[in-house]
Amino acid sequence: MQTREISKTEWRNFFDRFSLEHQGWTATLEVFGPDIGAQQEGSELPFEGVSVGSHDDDSETIIVAIGKSADDHISHTIEKPTRVWLEEASEGAGAALEIESEDQSKTLLRFRSRE
Repeated sequence: MQTREISKTEWRNFFDRFSLEHQGWTATLEVFGPDIGAQQEGSELPFEGVSVGSHDDDSETIIVAIGKSADDHISHTIEKPTRVWLEEASEGAGAALEIESEDQSKTLLRFRSRE
């Protein structure tokens, strides 16, 4: 596997393309932080998408959405993201996304392709 950092100037286009290519793939969402430790937010749910948003103070956010039904839908917002990493499988498919934020927390989104 190969890991590469996605430049902040590319985030919006990258997430649009990535979301289209991976929609419906099985995803697991985990958050790691100094205050909360490791937390699994969702496991083995259909991937809906990742997008870039902003707050009133012009700081960016990244929103990750997994799960299709009202019972299992999760929308996770990453405040003040600083870095995005893509881990690619050998055939070029995204295997994982890691998003770091200003508060030292990390969000990990792992994928398993549709079968």
